[in-house]
Amino acid sequence: MKKVVFFAFQGEEMCFMHILFNAIDMHKKGIETKIVIEGKATALIKIMIEKENKLFKEVVELDLIDSVCKACSNQMGVLDFIKDNTNLPLNGDLLGHPPMAPYVQDGYEIITL
Repeated sequence: MKKVVFFAFQGEEMCFMHILFNAIDMHKKGIETKIVIEGKATALIKIMIEKENKLFKEVVELDLIDSVCKACSNQMGVLDFIKDNTNLPLNGDLLGHPPMAPYVQDGYEIITL
C-alpha cells in the first residue's frame, strides 16, 4: 500500500488548504495518509478552528493529523491554544520538532508544502 505524509510548513492559508483536500482525497482513495503540522503552519490551527473550517474539521475527524510541532507551536504563540482546545498530538522528538526519519523508515513518501 502507498503511504504519504504531508509536512505542512507554510503559514499561507491557501497552501494549507491544498494539503487538507489532497490528504482527504488520498485517504478516500486508499492511500495511507498523514499530516504533520510544522513551522508557521502551526498558527493556522487556531485560525481553522475559529473559522470552523470544514476541511480542517474533516481531517481531524478522519484522524489524519499525525502530529503538530511542539517547538513551532510555542514559537508561533499557539501552543497553549492547541493544548487547551484540541486533542492533536504534539511532537518534539527532534530538538523540539517532529522528525522525518521514522516516516522514511516506515516507507512513507514525504511531501512538504
